[in-house]
Amino acid sequence: MADAGTLTRADIAEAINRQVGLSRADASAMIESLLDHVLDALVAGENVKISGFGTFVLRDKAQRIGRNPKTGVEVPITPRRVLTFRASQGLRHKVK
Repeated sequence: MADAGTLTRADIAEAINRQVGLSRADASAMIESLLDHVLDALVAGENVKISGFGTFVLRDKAQRIGRNPKTGVEVPITPRRVLTFRASQGLRHKVK
């Protein structure tokens, strides 16, 4: 890995190159294609479930009143869509 504690696209492409035998360029293209598919689904409002890994879930948050902790001034927080990740049980057990 290039940076201790961080797995990069290049690291994944290198692993695919070693384990499967695809060229680095083909492995990189495959990773980009996969990430594009996931992104397109999320942009379209779909949740993305990868069995054995986890689920990317879109949630709509309603408008609410927040408070500046320093000044105590109330500020409206606008409604927004957030992306969350729920790890599968298998992934949670392996990371434990």
